[in-house]
Amino acid sequence: MASGSIDDKKFLTYYFSYLQKYLHNLEFENLGTSMKWIKFLLAALITGALAYFLTNPQNIKGTGIPPLGYLLDPLQGFWENQRDLLPTDPQIPGLKGEVTIHFDSMMIPHIYAENMEDLFRAQGYVVAMLRLWQMEFQTHAAAGRISEIIGADALDFDRGQRRKGMVLGAEATLGLFKKDPELWKALEAYSEGVNAYISSLTYATLPFEYKLLGYHPEPWTSFKTALLLQYMSDNLTGFDQDIEYTWMLKKLGKEKFDLLFPERIPGIDPTVPSDGPWDFEAEEIPIPEDIAADPMVITKLLEKSNPKNGSNNWAVSGTKTASGKPILANDTHLGLNLPSLWIMMELQYPGYHVYGFTFTGSPGIVIGFNEKTAWGFTNAPRDMRDWYKIRFKDDKQDSYWYDSTWRPVTHRIDTFKIKGQEAFVDTILITHHGPVVYDARFGVDNPKQGMALRWTAHEPSRIFKAYLNFNKGKGLKDYFEAIPFWETPPQNVVFASTEGDLALTVAGKFIHRWEGQGKFVLDGSRPDHEWQGYISPEHHARQVNPERGFVSSANQHSVDAEYPYWFFNSNSEYYRNRRINRRLTQMEGITPKDFMKLHLDNYSIQAEEALPMLLDSIKGITMNEKEREVYRSLTQWDYYYEADLKAPMYFNLWWRNIYKAVWDWLEDDDNPVAYPNTATTVHLIKTRPLTEFSPGKASMTQLFESAFREMVSEASDDQNWGQFKGTALTHLSRQEALSITNIHMGGSSNAINAQSKGHGPSQRMVVHLTEPPEAWVVYPGGQSGNPGSPFYSNLLPMYQDGTYLNVKLKTRENFNPEDIFLTFTLTPKP
Repeated sequence: MASGSIDDKKFLTYYFSYLQKYLHNLEFENLGTSMKWIKFLLAALITGALAYFLTNPQNIKGTGIPPLGYLLDPLQGFWENQRDLLPTDPQIPGLKGEVTIHFDSMMIPHIYAENMEDLFRAQGYVVAMLRLWQMEFQTHAAAGRISEIIGADALDFDRGQRRKGMVLGAEATLGLFKKDPELWKALEAYSEGVNAYISSLTYATLPFEYKLLGYHPEPWTSFKTALLLQYMSDNLTGFDQDIEYTWMLKKLGKEKFDLLFPERIPGIDPTVPSDGPWDFEAEEIPIPEDIAADPMVITKLLEKSNPKNGSNNWAVSGTKTASGKPILANDTHLGLNLPSLWIMMELQYPGYHVYGFTFTGSPGIVIGFNEKTAWGFTNAPRDMRDWYKIRFKDDKQDSYWYDSTWRPVTHRIDTFKIKGQEAFVDTILITHHGPVVYDARFGVDNPKQGMALRWTAHEPSRIFKAYLNFNKGKGLKDYFEAIPFWETPPQNVVFASTEGDLALTVAGKFIHRWEGQGKFVLDGSRPDHEWQGYISPEHHARQVNPERGFVSSANQHSVDAEYPYWFFNSNSEYYRNRRINRRLTQMEGITPKDFMKLHLDNYSIQAEEALPMLLDSIKGITMNEKEREVYRSLTQWDYYYEADLKAPMYFNLWWRNIYKAVWDWLEDDDNPVAYPNTATTVHLIKTRPLTEFSPGKASMTQLFESAFREMVSEASDDQNWGQFKGTALTHLSRQEALSITNIHMGGSSNAINAQSKGHGPSQRMVVHLTEPPEAWVVYPGGQSGNPGSPFYSNLLPMYQDGTYLNVKLKTRENFNPEDIFLTFTLTPKP
């Protein structure tokens, strides 16, 4: 079986689990893969009386089970989803001109229209055709509506989503959308296209997840596109440790806290290094005497976004390439899901021609290239959300104390529909800081206390306008005119052009903070703990055509200490960025193939810096035969996380045991805990006595030796790194039968090829800025969201092997007929 395929038997077993669970009198053993035989078997077993029961959902109301008779219908049920259910005569109302849609052999759509609105209508239709359930599931998650689909198990998640202001932010952004006529036309046209596809669906052609879960899609709106932005903002700015840090400050004291959680450690390589004095001065703002509120007991904390969410990007000038033309590369590190977060397409109308990756739910191309330019993104790590401790006047929570007076609280009543149960009603309190996430109704025992969240994602964002402008841009001037529209989530926006220009801007709506603001919970009663506005876009860090011949970013510190504004992030990357800059400095005569190879670079600077020290510390100990074998393997290792090696597995297990032993004294069952990151831990081990940062421990050598012996006993003789890591593409429903597990790949979270079990490069792109540009693209998955489709995961083998699709911009007229898998020609209807 190819690594990118779904096991038919496993796939069918998933569906049969519904029969096994709810139809106990039916047993299926030794399932084969013959669809004809299974259809016949089901048709014989599901008699008329049973069909009546199963197609009557009120008989099983409250169980969360769909009407199984419809699901198992051999003619219209999920069996129909074993193939791509493509429209035979697509209709999109409202078209003003002819639209041609060519699908190539990889099911990538190439859409050609005569005007903007028709293009985005067609884009909406096509994306819905390929990924409708994913589009809706992601926006339901953002809106706190998963309980409507799966039942009460999701209620706490939904409440958390609404309490932290996901819907509030989307409502604010929707209001901004409506004020921009061109953007609003694009968004509404996209929605019309999505809804045209939804209107065409019958039960037979409904994506199988709807059949499985027993619900139907609802109309798409521009509000859902705003929710998609919230979904991405939460992914990329939803991690902070303010509450944990506040408890750690109380526990450790300031001196010890600063030792364990430094803002910078030696050796950082910032995205934009200072090159002499900056050509502006930051406005001075006063620093309060007390920069943190007292900690507050919270019985449960919301789940946060993955701290590994990030990316790599870089671009080199023609002075470093074999062709004399710039080359740009980008790979975005997010959850490795099925369907993929991304979908590829080419879009064209007069004056607009672009190819690349886009989100399922918004018009245009997010990461890609046009006839003159290319662009890409990495997450710009900054603290974008702060927590404010709120003191209510009394148990009624109608007012809160601020600036020596009681201010009124706004009560927002939210109703949660729950599949199979009565609706749940929650009251969300709104202060001028933002929504009160934690209160007596949610995670706090004291009814007179609460915790409000202020987050840049609560405010409207114009990033859709920014990337539509990138799509149309012709050069450096257009790039910089688009940058101010990039607000939330903040990104390092890399750029290259056929004219030879390079640029990188740390773009976003950045809070102007006093030093220390936002590291800890703030006092919601004090005006001097408020935000001080935003840093002017003219003062954002950026590079244009630097002398070193390249720009790059990988989620490290954006700037060094010379930058005039104070900023903070608790999770800046420390290793990938240094490896990228090391290699780009060394490389000359670069070709696109060199960058494809660099995407797959598995070298670890963490191992380079930590392992020799660890090995040296235990080289004199007495070892048994297996320990000597492991020790030899590690001494011979070259720090590359190759899938077939055992040494990376040994190092990771050894380091995990060391890390746990060093910091186990910080564990606290009663209060939130933060732990120093890996880079800080390595730095402290190399520069400080163990007793300074890990009290009560034996010597460093004894600790390393104990962790080593524990590692050897844990390590499997039958596994290599690829098997141990077990990279997987996980279906959004988290059902293993619809996922692809145990993908044999190298890489590590601290290598350029940042592969971990369920996280890593979610797409890869290399663009050669020749005239016209040429690109190489791939991602782990496929264009279709249907697990029964041959296009569900067909790109995975290429991604796994490090090969790419070679793509160029094509016009409607010069598209090679041999490359066409399917064509739709749409014309206006009277």
